[in-house]
Amino acid sequence: MADLIYRIVMWTAQVHDQIMAMNDGWGYYNNDKKLHFIVMGIIGMIVVLGAYFIFKLLQNHPLVIAFIYAFTVMIVLTFSIEIGQGFYGTGNMEMDDVVAGMAGFLFFFVIFALVRGIFMLFYNLIRGEKRKKKTK
Repeated sequence: MADLIYRIVMWTAQVHDQIMAMNDGWGYYNNDKKLHFIVMGIIGMIVVLGAYFIFKLLQNHPLVIAFIYAFTVMIVLTFSIEIGQGFYGTGNMEMDDVVAGMAGFLFFFVIFALVRGIFMLFYNLIRGEKRKKKTK
């Protein structure tokens, strides 16, 4: 886990250095704060537009949207817990813990989705029978 985080940090530092070199090479000489403002704004808008497109396709499926949101939150939460354990020494920082946490979330979500699906099946069957009786 620590190796993965180190690689991500090193990759981010390389990208940062390349952006700074392009900035200086083009003669803009923006400071680090302004570049963070611009780059993170662009990345954020790409994420917003991508999410908007996906959610627009899924607008009649709120459970899918809720799952995507919860999955994203759970990834951030599991990684932050592991990073916190490594930083404060309260446990071992391991990728296996992240995988186990996400597997737990997915397991409980599948159980929920199955129970909900069965409930909705019976609900629609009963509702369908009532509709048939009313139309006769």
